[in-house]
Order: sequence, then C-alpha cells, then structure tokens
Amino acid sequence: MTPRLDFTSEAFFRDPPKAIAALRASGPVVATRFPLVGDVWITTTHDATAQVLKDSTVFTLRKEDGDVAGLRWWMPRYVRTIANNMLTMDEPDHTRLRSIVDEAFRRRAIVAMEPRIRAIADGLADELFAHGTPADLVQSYARILPLAVISELLGLPPADRPRFIAWANAMSSLTNVVSFFRLLFAFRKMRAYLQQQLQIARMQGGEGLIAELIQVEREGGQITPDEMVSMVFLLLAAGSETTTHLISGSVYELLRNPGLRDWLEQDWSRVGLAVEEFLRFVSPVQFSKPRYVRRDVEVEGVRLKKGDRVMVMLAAANMDPAMHDRPETLDLERKPNRHVSFGTGIHFCLGHQLARIEAACALEALFVRWPKLGLAVDSPEIHWRRRPGLRAIAKLPVAADARGTDAAAVRTKVDRSLARAD
Repeated sequence: MTPRLDFTSEAFFRDPPKAIAALRASGPVVATRFPLVGDVWITTTHDATAQVLKDSTVFTLRKEDGDVAGLRWWMPRYVRTIANNMLTMDEPDHTRLRSIVDEAFRRRAIVAMEPRIRAIADGLADELFAHGTPADLVQSYARILPLAVISELLGLPPADRPRFIAWANAMSSLTNVVSFFRLLFAFRKMRAYLQQQLQIARMQGGEGLIAELIQVEREGGQITPDEMVSMVFLLLAAGSETTTHLISGSVYELLRNPGLRDWLEQDWSRVGLAVEEFLRFVSPVQFSKPRYVRRDVEVEGVRLKKGDRVMVMLAAANMDPAMHDRPETLDLERKPNRHVSFGTGIHFCLGHQLARIEAACALEALFVRWPKLGLAVDSPEIHWRRRPGLRAIAKLPVAADARGTDAAAVRTKVDRSLARAD
C-alpha cells in the first residue's frame, strides 16, 4: 500500500530522504494525488525517472488534443498562454523554440558572464546587513542575485526589479487552489508587463535577449507573439526561482554543518564540486511537470495505461541508493555525482551552466565577505514554503557575527543593538 504523503508538509521538506525511502518501498512508480494536479503516478527511482524523461514519444507533455498535460479546464486563457512554452512542448516545437535562445546559454557565453555575476554577488554580500541584523538571506541575497543576472541577460530595466521580486514571492507562495487564484492577478500583470517590454524593444531596439527575440521576429523566425511572451516569462521565472532556493538551501546546509563549511573555505576551487552535491541533496526542483501516457507501457515492472499522467520525482532519483552511495548524507566530495536536478533528455535544463555559476559565485562571495556568518535562529525555527514541487526555505535569518554561537545569544546581541539605536 502506498503511504499517504503530504508533499507540502514541513516534515517532508525538513527530511526528504525519510519520506522518499518510504515511497520507494512501495515501488519504482506509485499512484498518488498531487496538489493542483490530482491523480498521478510518480517515479521513485533513478531508472524509472530516466525512462520517463528520455522517452518523449510515450511520455508527452501534451494530451492528444494538444493541451498541456498539467493544465486544468478552469484555468484562464492567459495562464495557458504563459504555460505554452518550450518547457511544456514536445518535438518539433521544442527544438524550434529552444534553438532561438540556445546560443545565449551555451557554456562559453555563460562563462564570459562570470566576472559580472561575481561582481553582483560581491555587491549584494557587502550590502547584506545594510538594513540591520539579522538579515533574511532569502530576500536580501539569494532571491536578488539570480533575478539581477537574468534581468540583465534579458535586457530588462534594473529599476523594475522590485516588480520581479514581488512576482517571484507570489509564485513561491503557491500552495493550493486558493493561492493559485490569488496568483492569477500577478500572472496577468506580469504578462502585460512583458508584452509592454517586447513592444518597447520593437520600437526602440535595445540590448539583451528580448531585443534578439525581436530581431528573430523581424527576420521571419518561427515564433509567435504569444510564444515570445511565454519565452521571456519562462526565462525570467525559471531562470531565477530555482536558483534562489539552491543558494539559500546550500547556505543553510553549510551553516549547520561546520565541518563541511571549513572544508570548503579551505579551498574555494572546490566550490564547483560542492555545488553539484547541493544540487543533488537540496534538490530545489522536486518534481517534473506532469506527462501524459500515450499508450500502455511498463515502467520498471509497473503497468501504466494510456491516458494516465506521470510525474518524475527528481528528488527521489537523487536519493536512490542504487545510484548514490549513502544518498541521505551530504558529501561535498562526492564523485561521481549522477544527479538529475537539471533533468535529462530533450528538456535538459537550458540554464544549467548559469545556475551552477550563480550558486558558486553566491557561496564564495557570501562566506569570504562574512567569515563569521551564522544562523540567527535555531535550526528547528527554519521553515519551508508549502509549495508543492519546490523545496524553498521561507526565511533564513542570519547574523554577521554568529558562527559557533547559539541562537539565544544572537537574539540577545541583536536586541541590545536595537536598544542602543533607540
């Protein structure tokens, strides 16, 4: 019998290996209900996950009528427009759209951005406690860095970043149908804003990917106005949200594991290796989008029928003991590290190089600038957003001079500082 599991519960996000092991004991593919999606199969092993992600002829992102597999009938048209992007497309449309932006995300292009990414991270680290201590590392650092980078890459005005932050917070707050309806207002405003920016680029030109999309349009490239809006929305949202929680989750693990932090601080050339393990262990993206089963098929001995829906559980594949030795252990020296946090197959994450460099720059800039950084609260006081499919720390209060200090002492010190300020 499949255990009933709340994929948005504090218990699940605080200790994913425990819940995942219980699921895997029920089989490599298990039937469950997922928030907003409904009845769905989920994979619990690396091999089952790889089979579903790689076989895009059987496991498709579109139903037979062409609709996105994860959309519900009651969702408004503008949500469908935004959802109709290359991440939810099968071939040949996926390759048609991806080829338009692929060059900007190739390794050489992203590596060339590294000095600028490092400069942004250094600046944000310097300003972390500008408004006092403790600071929320999520809002003051982890969220701003990837938003700043992707907005520069797109060519969006720096003055508009507070809007992006508000929209990102709204998306992180998605937990159920009620919050989804609250999110609709933000979606509508964001869609209108992106349409406006595309129109400005049509009239005035500019720099960045938005201007490049307009050039493709002028040259008769195969992209519709709606696809352009959904493309920019995808790059802005997907290009920042998941990296935000990779950074905050990685910082949290280092702050509560002094030995691992010491190992990393002894030699920052190790940070790339560490980021790979944070990708596996933190697994900010827990699940893929739902896929539609086009014909009866067997996955690791489990029979799925035509018309069923299946979601791969990336976090479970990353915790599969058949693939990783002691998967429940955070091992920054892990080699090899065959995580699937960026997926696999044709939908392998376009921004994987960017996310890796952003995380590496963020960690080094933060801990070099604040060598005594520590949690400003006890670890049990850290909570995760109840958003299905995304492992996202809600707030991460940190203090500049708290390394090796218990939270009660940090709070006393902060209270005294505030009293003197008064």
